[in-house]
Amino acid sequence: MGLDMKRWVVPITLVLTVCTAITLVLTLLATNTTLPPGTKFGLVFDAGSSHTSLFVYQWPGDKENDTGVVSQTMACDVQGDGISSYARNPEAAGRSLRPCLDEAVKLIPAPQLAQTPVYLGATAGMRILSLQDPKAADGVLAEVGKTIQEYPMDFRGARIISGAEEGAYGWITINYLLDTFTKYSVKNGGWIRPPASTVLGALDLGGASTQISFLPSGSIADPATASHFRLYGFNYTIYTHSYLCYGQAQAQKQVIQKLSQESQATPGQVEHPCYHKGFKNKVMARSIYDSPCTAHLQPRGFNLNQEMALVGTGNVTKCQQAIRAIFNFTACGLHHPCAFNGTYQPDASGQFFAFSAFFYTFNFLNITSGQSLLEVMDTIKQYCSRSWTNVTESYPKHNLHWLQDYCANANYILVLLLEGYKFSDKSWTSIRFQQKASGTDIGWTLGYMLNLTNIVPVEAPVHVRTQKEGPWVTSIIFLVLTLVTALVLLLAYFF
Repeated sequence: MGLDMKRWVVPITLVLTVCTAITLVLTLLATNTTLPPGTKFGLVFDAGSSHTSLFVYQWPGDKENDTGVVSQTMACDVQGDGISSYARNPEAAGRSLRPCLDEAVKLIPAPQLAQTPVYLGATAGMRILSLQDPKAADGVLAEVGKTIQEYPMDFRGARIISGAEEGAYGWITINYLLDTFTKYSVKNGGWIRPPASTVLGALDLGGASTQISFLPSGSIADPATASHFRLYGFNYTIYTHSYLCYGQAQAQKQVIQKLSQESQATPGQVEHPCYHKGFKNKVMARSIYDSPCTAHLQPRGFNLNQEMALVGTGNVTKCQQAIRAIFNFTACGLHHPCAFNGTYQPDASGQFFAFSAFFYTFNFLNITSGQSLLEVMDTIKQYCSRSWTNVTESYPKHNLHWLQDYCANANYILVLLLEGYKFSDKSWTSIRFQQKASGTDIGWTLGYMLNLTNIVPVEAPVHVRTQKEGPWVTSIIFLVLTLVTALVLLLAYFF
């Protein structure tokens, strides 16, 4: 028996050596993928001045601290106006959210609902309401929060976010989606910081405010306009500023107010160069002065219950003159660069994404494909020169309220970007008018959720080598075979 065992020891040892070697090779064949333990979800309501939208995001639970993995699963537009319009009926603000919440509950697996965070961020419309009537604003937020809490999810609060937050979170969203924050270098064996020139700026335009956020080429002279972030192991100090009352809806109210004060036409009639020839519409004076953006401009003794007849003249030159009148371009100091109304702004540098109303207005006019400034201006001029009858006949299914404002809003965008933010003919091509990136809507909501759920780490992600399922299973089989063979050998040798 001893002789027989000695005869088998060498071949068995060879077999064990081969098995062990194969097991080690398979174990070292690692890749950068892991088996996801499941998908997580997060909800954010964007409660804007003119409407509310719900965005549902999802991400693999094992990659919460990696980059570019959060994607948009659903977007739902809440019916009706923004929640600030429900100041006198706050319960209706809560009810308006239910259809979208019902859709989200159907989408998310039931076992995960309790761990799904829900946020509601209100922007400039509610900022204005909080200035007018803080108690009414608190009532609206309380009602929308009460409604959300009736659903089996993890409600994290409803609040009014500041203009600086809105701008900064939009900046985070864009750069997160387009992977400009981090880059893994195989050569250096770690995460490296991409050049500052690749970091994108953000231009946001809503109904009540507009925001500009970017990483300037130099230092920021005014600390009040600086926002600081540590993302993926690197520090960022960006310039960001929000202009309340300079969203397109509030800006147009200011334009009408200026025109009405300068009007020399028929009493009660306002000739509006930003509306098409043949356009006529009556509005109550109260609707123009119902905002803090215009209330302080109301003439003493002015009758708010009178009707104002708006009559379109379709004159682009005069339209832009009327728009310029709501800005103060002469209040800038001598020592620092300035945007408008005396607000400091360093020179806009790098590539920019212009989204929200910037995109929607230019998309309607089909000028979001990188056209030159000259082509953009010519397209806007041609559209504004069309009669109101021609426009309505050309777009029979389009919302009339939107149609009447496209000319005014397009010219407002030109004045804001060129004379307000100081873009030029040369830098115009650095602006991309786009609403989605990587299949996700661009806006502040994703950045808001990323920040509050700590999905973007302050330190660089760990580059971990892990095992694919196939090689891993095979290596286990070889290990088992090795152990069994060794056991058989030992039993044969001793017994």
